[in-house]
Amino acid sequence: MYLIGLTGGIASGKSAVASRLGELGAVVVDADKLAREVVEPGTPGLAAIAERFGPAVIAPDGALDRAALGAVIFSDPGERLALNAITHPAVWRRARELFEAAERADPDAVVVYDVPLLAEAAADRPITFDLVVVVDASSATRLDRLVSIRGLTPEEAGHRINSQASDAERLAMADVVIDSNGTLQQTLDQADALYERVRGTVQRNVGGRA
Repeated sequence: MYLIGLTGGIASGKSAVASRLGELGAVVVDADKLAREVVEPGTPGLAAIAERFGPAVIAPDGALDRAALGAVIFSDPGERLALNAITHPAVWRRARELFEAAERADPDAVVVYDVPLLAEAAADRPITFDLVVVVDASSATRLDRLVSIRGLTPEEAGHRINSQASDAERLAMADVVIDSNGTLQQTLDQADALYERVRGTVQRNVGGRA
């Protein structure tokens, strides 16, 4: 298995890169999907959130009220850290299970862990990635995307950008940087080149074992 850690700030284009790598043949494990899975009704994660943040963040149907929780954590760094302490370890345990399943199915699989908070939660992941890829766009570009595409106010968009690691912190982790300030096609072309490079590495490793 060749394991890629793929990260980028909110609205950086990371999801587009992950989708492209999946189309090319990689196994994509989406940390955001796992984060929703580990706080579904009846899970220990949701119970821990209810205990820590109170009944106001639980919807009438028993599910997590994401809007209510978001209003708390995006305005208070301490509350955000408290939430991360609950969810990050649970997400990582589930991700490890999926990595192992992919490797059992194909020992030479390229597995992409699509994770927005790679820099923020490094201590929760006792593993070394074969490659860390950062999808990078300027804060101004991401702010514009959040306002024009996702409909957030500039203040809401700024809170979300500032709640994550800085660009410098993410770039310091990077083995490869995909610049997504340009067009979508320019970003996808870089993803194509990355996958071709990785597959070449995997094939050489296979040849060396033969």
